[in-house]
Amino acid sequence: MQKDLESKSRAIFKDRLDALNKLLEVMPLREIRERGNNILVAISTGGVILANGLAKKIDASFDFLFTEEITAPNNIDCQIGMVSETEEIVIHEALVKSFDIKLDYIYGEAKRKHEEKILKYVYKYRKGEMISSLTEKNVILIDEGIDTGLTMMAAVKTAIELKAKTVSFAVPVMPEDVSIRLDKVIDEIYCVYSPKDFVDVSFYYEELPEVLPVDVEDIFRDGILDGKNISRGIMHEKNSDRK
Repeated sequence: MQKDLESKSRAIFKDRLDALNKLLEVMPLREIRERGNNILVAISTGGVILANGLAKKIDASFDFLFTEEITAPNNIDCQIGMVSETEEIVIHEALVKSFDIKLDYIYGEAKRKHEEKILKYVYKYRKGEMISSLTEKNVILIDEGIDTGLTMMAAVKTAIELKAKTVSFAVPVMPEDVSIRLDKVIDEIYCVYSPKDFVDVSFYYEELPEVLPVDVEDIFRDGILDGKNISRGIMHEKNSDRK
């Protein structure tokens, strides 16, 4: 389901709360709530804010997925892949081919990032526990916006590998081409705006302040994680950057 908003102004959303409210308008909340067995999975710290609001509307638990980017050998600003906490890897095939980057390098970097960074955060914030069980769950991945789609695709791959019953994606704004690719591999997309000439996520928000670690930890501390009280924080500094 998608609602295409025509706007001549720079921003579509005032802030994350406005984006959440507009997202709720395009989602069949009653249908989702009645089917039950739902779990929301935020894929960025900004996504946690939206997940918290949506979870209350559909009586669902929520969790957070750790990911790390894989960058080109000689350019740390060039993202060529993404690895998730379950070691699922997605690759930007066009860039990899263009720069003639070997798969051995990508898999080696993925292993290094997983061991040196992702596991560090898993032990720090979850005491070594991996993401909540997604087996036979109706998984709704959520973010405040999508740029390249690599994080999103890594999250989709992770949910599928963890035997989710259904996988949907809820996001206020994403590029049209990413939406088209995503539509081929998941059950449902809930998106407010997907422009063809996409700029970047922040372009479509009037206000998009940084989400601090303490903010995310406060949300989880007061929330519910897969039926358990969340006294453990689960956030990741790198995941405040959308990919």
